[in-house]
Amino acid sequence: MRIKALMVDVDGVLVEGRPGDGRHWQTSLEEDLGFPPDALDEHFFAPFWDDIVTGRAGLMEHLEPALRKIAPHVSPAAFVSYWFQKDARLATPYFAEFARLRSSGVGVFLATNQEHLRAAYLMETLRLAEHVDGIFYSARLGVKKPDPEFFARIQAAVAVAGDELLLVDDSRANVDAAVEAGWGAHLWTAGDGPAILRTLCS
Repeated sequence: MRIKALMVDVDGVLVEGRPGDGRHWQTSLEEDLGFPPDALDEHFFAPFWDDIVTGRAGLMEHLEPALRKIAPHVSPAAFVSYWFQKDARLATPYFAEFARLRSSGVGVFLATNQEHLRAAYLMETLRLAEHVDGIFYSARLGVKKPDPEFFARIQAAVAVAGDELLLVDDSRANVDAAVEAGWGAHLWTAGDGPAILRTLCS
């Protein structure tokens, strides 16, 4: 059956790390902002990220007290600006294929684990809204990949059959969960080029 909606992951697929070199956004964190990634993980990501990325808590709600402990010289706004700008290398060659698919009647959406502020940054500042029909993200859905409910809520929203949906993702767990939900799915690798989207959606 022909694919009616393509769901594309963001990090690892459309966004590939630092704009200059593609390395992880935290690579020069200590050099640039004066505190190590390990401290950020201990005081922010490890204890709070699951709640943040599923919409049960706000980013700033936990970021502000974490920075007071590990980097009182860095404001939350400055940190978020640094983070988002450093994690923003776009895989622009795929945009032309998105346009071709959309013109042929295939809906192209982002399906991603994100909190609210970065989701807005992706769509508005990085202007991904110009290249896709919308975004489904975990903080808005209230559940993250690979939870089966993530896929169920998206499918209900787009109102198409599972075998008319295709997920492209760089996580094996997410791909397996999509298949379990009755979707088509493709495990994205570094060697994949834009033409693969045409093959997958034909």
